[in-house]
Amino acid sequence: MSHIREDDLISSIADALQYISYYHPPDYIRALSAAYEAEESPAAKSAMAQILINSRLCAEGHRPICQDTGIVIAFFKVGMALRWETNRSLQELVDEGVRRAYTHPDNILRASIVDPPIGARRNTGDNTPAIVHTELVPGDKLEVRLAAKGGGSENKSRFAILNPSASVVDWVLEQVPSMGAGWCPPGILGLGIGGSAEKAMQMAKAALAEPIDIHELRARGPANAIEEMRLELFEKVNALGIGAQGLGGLTTVLDVQIKTFPTHAASLPVALIPNCAATRHCHFTLDGSGPAQLEPPALDSWPKIAWDPAAGARRVDLNRITREQIASWQPGERLLLSGKLLTGRDAAHKRIVDLLNRGEPLPEGVDLSNRFLYYVGPVDPVREEVVGPAGPTTATRMDRFTDQILEQTGLIGMIGKAERGPAAIDAIRRHRAVYLIAIGGAAYLVSKAIKSSRLVAFEDLGMEAIREFEVEDMPVTVAVDSRGVSVHETGPQQWRSRIAEIPIKVE
Repeated sequence: MSHIREDDLISSIADALQYISYYHPPDYIRALSAAYEAEESPAAKSAMAQILINSRLCAEGHRPICQDTGIVIAFFKVGMALRWETNRSLQELVDEGVRRAYTHPDNILRASIVDPPIGARRNTGDNTPAIVHTELVPGDKLEVRLAAKGGGSENKSRFAILNPSASVVDWVLEQVPSMGAGWCPPGILGLGIGGSAEKAMQMAKAALAEPIDIHELRARGPANAIEEMRLELFEKVNALGIGAQGLGGLTTVLDVQIKTFPTHAASLPVALIPNCAATRHCHFTLDGSGPAQLEPPALDSWPKIAWDPAAGARRVDLNRITREQIASWQPGERLLLSGKLLTGRDAAHKRIVDLLNRGEPLPEGVDLSNRFLYYVGPVDPVREEVVGPAGPTTATRMDRFTDQILEQTGLIGMIGKAERGPAAIDAIRRHRAVYLIAIGGAAYLVSKAIKSSRLVAFEDLGMEAIREFEVEDMPVTVAVDSRGVSVHETGPQQWRSRIAEIPIKVE
């Protein structure tokens, strides 16, 4: 009979969360490397190159793959014969592991959990509590699957109860385009089919931790209806042409995983949850012999990529930028930014708009006239860093503030990830501003371009405070130009047409 000691579980969880913060699963690296080699869209290929280079840098430097280090999800299979050597609840043990991992001084992880979920929404400071799912199973072992799920992909989750005769494939193909690029493709789609509403969502989340094996499945052929559906969805979702970061290309998903459960005769619950380019999960088993031992992947698992950020890119001096200059930028054009920019996310935007509505001045140092604003909540720095990993957040959350801020502050440019909505695009066009994207899933690589950082306003907002970054050759892409043309519309349209003309090869 296994005796599970509390510190074995706590230390295993803490070590595993640190591990997945900087090591991609090897199957993800293999799948993304193959997609990179096959990609024909220059914009998508550049995006995947940055994700792969960032991944290796994080593996070498033991720093987070993404600045959004996620909400912790824990799946436990608890052997009914095991014994616990603890007086604490499983939730308390998991939360202690999370607390140790996210406050580790050598690799601080960003705390993103707020409580209560409505109202004050105060950050808990240590990323607790985790979401814990438990299943009692035969045996005396403790099986653990851990994931750290970013908000950008989690926010794109979908659920419906379809008529039993409805097509799940058709429903998924309706949902994926509406998800935009905020989930940072290329990634994995997890589907839960059957059960009840909550069961379907739980299965979809659990499916994301399954090994990426779609190419093996294509090679051997499907053995049942679910495998047939996986293959059909893999082909048809990629045929949408959404591509890496929504820029248009051959690969939108690296795999589609499906879990099922019997359901009521009158129902067909279906849940869809995507995993982003910062795919983070691991699996270990405790048997009473001590904490989990996690072996680092070999660095030769990562491909050697020759990516020159300056090739074909226009250099931009942010300290001397004018509306006349940005008017010449084209959708899809790559830029290297140098100079000073300000940062600000949801909470900072809300405070800025509240001040504007009251006719009060913005805080000292928050002069947005002819400036660029970067939507980012960075990880705290360690050692010699001036800032931790600092990738972009999903820009559509700022859409409702965009028109007023552009009109009343003189802001001329924004940097984030994913597409903008129609109202924001219209505001960009009317105010002759621009919207640029940095690559989601390349946070550590982006941070290398940040040479200094100073707090400017709203210190109490933590990672959402306004800072001034000085950057040097920060790589970005023009996503919406001053005429309101969006690469997230033109790119997928172009590649959807091209893919339709490419014969699909079934291996």
